[in-house]
Amino acid sequence: MSPSFLLLLLFLLGFTTTPATTRCTTATFIKTYQKCVTLPTQGASLAWTYHPFNATLDLAFSGTFISPSGWVAWGLNPDSPAMTGAHALVAFPDPSSGGLLLLPFVLDPSVRIQNAPLVSRPFGLRLLSSSAVLRDSRSPSDGSAVLIFATLWLSPNHTRVHHVWNRGLYVQGRSPTIHPTAPSDLASRATIDAASTAAETAPQAPDALRSAHAALNAASWGLLLPAGVAVARYLGHRASRGPSWLYAHAATQIAGLLLGTAGFAIGIVMGNRPRGAEHRLHRGLGVAAFVTAALQSAALLFQPKATNRFRKYWKSYHHLVGYGCAVVGVANVFQGFDVMGLGRSYWKLAYCLALSTLAGVCVALEVNSWVVFCRNAEEEEETTTTTTREGDSMEGGRASSSQKQGLSL
Repeated sequence: MSPSFLLLLLFLLGFTTTPATTRCTTATFIKTYQKCVTLPTQGASLAWTYHPFNATLDLAFSGTFISPSGWVAWGLNPDSPAMTGAHALVAFPDPSSGGLLLLPFVLDPSVRIQNAPLVSRPFGLRLLSSSAVLRDSRSPSDGSAVLIFATLWLSPNHTRVHHVWNRGLYVQGRSPTIHPTAPSDLASRATIDAASTAAETAPQAPDALRSAHAALNAASWGLLLPAGVAVARYLGHRASRGPSWLYAHAATQIAGLLLGTAGFAIGIVMGNRPRGAEHRLHRGLGVAAFVTAALQSAALLFQPKATNRFRKYWKSYHHLVGYGCAVVGVANVFQGFDVMGLGRSYWKLAYCLALSTLAGVCVALEVNSWVVFCRNAEEEEETTTTTTREGDSMEGGRASSSQKQGLSL
């Protein structure tokens, strides 16, 4: 195992996230509320007063911008603690005046992929009033605090409310773009009882568990298994090296499979925990990579002998499944970076550098293989041509001697 690989593994394992923590307050510069709670992500908080005589909820959500051109949103989901189906109030800078706008949106299932820009729609719930103000500045900037005020009418005896909130980097016109996908962003939801202050938040997998999952899978599916494929392709045809290439190929693949199995098991444990988002593509690619690796391992038990007529079909299957496993594994590593919110991070850069190094070595070996192949083909053609000429000259000599003997007779 190379030192650079160990360095990358330690580099990835060292990733941890430190959640921002703030203390809630019931007092704002506009009014004072009866209760407050610190929300579990993004340093957000919520203050409110519930009026049981008319079932109205008066609240103030506190959040922060992460970009001068970004947005901050708070909303309610009438059915479940999830972003899909929520009715949200989104605050962002007015592109024409530079002031603060607050528009209502309904987040239907298409918001996950956002093929088209979001269009403002009525809140949909019984919203009596709403407004938004910046707390410490005149215009939004990175880190600016914003307060979103709202007054709603709740159904009698239904005081458990599903709150959702989030923030993003950009607004296109008057349409907020997709927010970051770090675990804390995907878990931005809480169910709070307005009467008793009982809160149910979205539990997240421990940072160490996510880091181990990321590091093991990046090292195994993303590096070791492709390296094993490269060993078999570029060293297997060299008979002068004997069976050493086979041992190197098997050792690399076994190490990658063991680490990948451990990472896959951690992923299953994380997947069984309650969570705020379904990473279906990431999960599907992970299952596909693990299944193809298992098929490769099972195929070794049924490997025909070299003289068997089915050997060529087994080799085609082995090559096809092996390449497919490597491609799916690398694609899922990149998908995992996006799921963890590391799409533009040094962790992804380190992996890209390691993968680029491996790809560069493969390109150099591929070019060398073609040069050797073309040289051998040319030498073989010259040998064949020389042999043919020698044969023709010998036949010509024999024919001339026969003619001479005929003339002498």
